[in-house]
Amino acid sequence: MSKALLYDATLCIGCKRCEEACAAQNQLPYNDTVAAEEKQSEHKFTIVMTKGDKFMRRLCMSCQDPTCASVCPVGALTKTPAGPVTYDANKCMGCRYCMIACPFSVPKYEWNKLAPKVRKCTMCANRIAAGKPTACAEICPTGATKFGDRDALIAEAQQRIRDNPGNYVNHIYGLTEVGGTSVLLLSSVPFGEFGYHDDLSQDPLPMLTYRVLSRIPDFVALGGVLLGGVWWITHRREEVAAAEGRGPKAVGERSDGRKQ
Repeated sequence: MSKALLYDATLCIGCKRCEEACAAQNQLPYNDTVAAEEKQSEHKFTIVMTKGDKFMRRLCMSCQDPTCASVCPVGALTKTPAGPVTYDANKCMGCRYCMIACPFSVPKYEWNKLAPKVRKCTMCANRIAAGKPTACAEICPTGATKFGDRDALIAEAQQRIRDNPGNYVNHIYGLTEVGGTSVLLLSSVPFGEFGYHDDLSQDPLPMLTYRVLSRIPDFVALGGVLLGGVWWITHRREEVAAAEGRGPKAVGERSDGRKQ
């Protein structure tokens, strides 16, 4: 069964221990300077954003049908049955299509390295494979970030909203966005206030691409018919004009108009 993370912003105290655990898990630097950054980067895979007394996390959403994996020409990005979207640096050729395709702008690039890689949260795929929760969920002192089966977490999130409707926006972010994600969010304020898009398609983005690409043969065939029709009409007009002596010189005429 697919795993997921449920982040409930109403339980978050902004301690940023999830950031620190993520850094340790991925062997990234973490100090006061990094902790103060509220922007995802090649050295900071998850962030806790603060607005007044409200908090919100950002990390890879691990889409159910990830666009980053669908556009990768070498299969460096893969959606695992367990939920994470993993990255194989040995396959990556640095095209950065994933960075353009991601609807959440998650993948980052190591621009300042001689042998750069794409970097992002991989939802602690190795820990999940070993039967452990993600590092961020394990360390969270309030249960704001919870790890478990996706279906069970969806049911729990729905129950929380029903039990305390005044505490939450009536929406589980990630339930249906771009076909659903393996990271689910609850909040007391609109998600847009923290930069999350509220106009994303409910369909998986790779499916939208497929729908367009699947019509290309039809467009090519139709274009061929139209171009063929234009060619026939143009040349037919020239033939008629030549036959009537009104257009290009009729066959057998000299430049002075007299027959040869």
